Amino acid sequence: MPGALAPLVASLALAMSLPALAAPSKAAQTAIDALTQRMEKAEADYRGALVRIANADPEGQVQADKAIEDMEEVINACMKQRGCSVSTMLAGYKRLLKLGADDAGGEDAIELEDDHDGHGALVSDVPEAARAAALLTGPRHKFDQMVEYNPAVQEGIRRWLTDMRGALLTSYENYQYMRHLMWPQYERAGLPEALLFGIMAKESNGRVHATSRAGAAGPLQFMYATGRRFGLGNDGTGFDTRYDPRSAAEANVAYLNERLGQLNGSIEMSLAAYNGGEGRAQRVFNASGGRSFWDESVYNQFPPETRDYVPMVIAAAWLFLHPREYGLSFPRARPKPAPLRLEQPASIYQLAICMGNRGVREGYMRALRNLNPRYQADSWLSAGTTLNATTDMVGLYHRWCTQGRRAELARMLVLSDPKRAIVRTGPVTPVRDSEPSLVASGVAGAVRPATPIPVAPKDYTVQGGETLFSIARKFQCNVQELAGANSIAGPRYAIRPGQKLRLAGCKG
Repeated sequence: MPGALAPLVASLALAMSLPALAAPSKAAQTAIDALTQRMEKAEADYRGALVRIANADPEGQVQADKAIEDMEEVINACMKQRGCSVSTMLAGYKRLLKLGADDAGGEDAIELEDDHDGHGALVSDVPEAARAAALLTGPRHKFDQMVEYNPAVQEGIRRWLTDMRGALLTSYENYQYMRHLMWPQYERAGLPEALLFGIMAKESNGRVHATSRAGAAGPLQFMYATGRRFGLGNDGTGFDTRYDPRSAAEANVAYLNERLGQLNGSIEMSLAAYNGGEGRAQRVFNASGGRSFWDESVYNQFPPETRDYVPMVIAAAWLFLHPREYGLSFPRARPKPAPLRLEQPASIYQLAICMGNRGVREGYMRALRNLNPRYQADSWLSAGTTLNATTDMVGLYHRWCTQGRRAELARMLVLSDPKRAIVRTGPVTPVRDSEPSLVASGVAGAVRPATPIPVAPKDYTVQGGETLFSIARKFQCNVQELAGANSIAGPRYAIRPGQKLRLAGCKG
């Protein structure tokens, strides 16, 4: 939207260069008053248009364009009208320009064009974005000169741009919201931001709650023991800081700097250590006399997963730096941080529903979860809880989530109980297994017996992806009683795969 105001900017620049005029006559003042009223009406129309655009009304853009044309006509008329002060009109225009910038979604995010070194655009609303991007072009951040651009990396780029393009775009979108938490750790350590993005994209696609079957966790997928060595783990409240993007980035920096120092500054060998084990990488490096990761005698001593991991990380980092060279357009976001204080109890699920997804393909649930890793999406958060959010989220919350039809719908959806959908209107004769044809032919009244609720054992081992809430639903337990029996602190009720639970208060 701000781009549509460009002609008006040019008109104002010309008008402001004109000399000041004497006080207008009565007739001229009448004409000036009429122009002022037209400008005020155009401003009101433009504000109304932004509301319609926000509500996906196709007429909103038409109305906005018409309002801009009216403003241009007023400016042109003011320039010709004796005694008309363009600076008066400028005040209204400044309000509109700010309004357009605040409401234009991702269209006005900071974009740094390709520089002479070929580094691609970096889109961000976080403070110091321009300075951070400039550092990438400095001698300490020549990432694309620190790694090999060979056929293995080229194949990785091909994969990211074809079958895995969606994952790459999702990773970039998620990273924008977490950038102000993660990038400063790399910047202070003198590590390339592209490397951070490449690791995060390959490890988790930017999902802070990602957990592998092997037990690696968080946006940068630290194993528990390795995380402990670098300050990650239980913080005393039951929260595992491997899931915290700031802490994970800080630990990742410490790990990589340690590896780079021991592996002659080789990014490829350090990545091989990150994925395939630092002990193996160090032994191979020492035995080879410090040869490159791509040397056959080194390369073949790593497992297939590591031989795939290293070029894929480098490929993602390469695309982060050179998107336009490959016709790649990364999604833009408006990630300016802002606190969100809940006015009434809610869950992240509820907020994601009521906020909607205007201008954001996937909506805000992933961003809310990434910025608030201590809370599960279905955890009930009390009024007064302050969440990490963005200015856009805060605005959408106050507009849609505190009152009104959408707020009521979101609350209804998260509180819905599927068991209440089942009603009994009279005696039912279950269909026996020997009579499947009744069901297959769609005979009215044919009903299969309900699937029995699993009988709750005395103890249960937590599986990957499960939460205390899902386990409680599975065995018909009271969440608070289940948490108390296992000394699990709320409100997040954090559990981990492999943890043994005593199923107290369960009806199944």
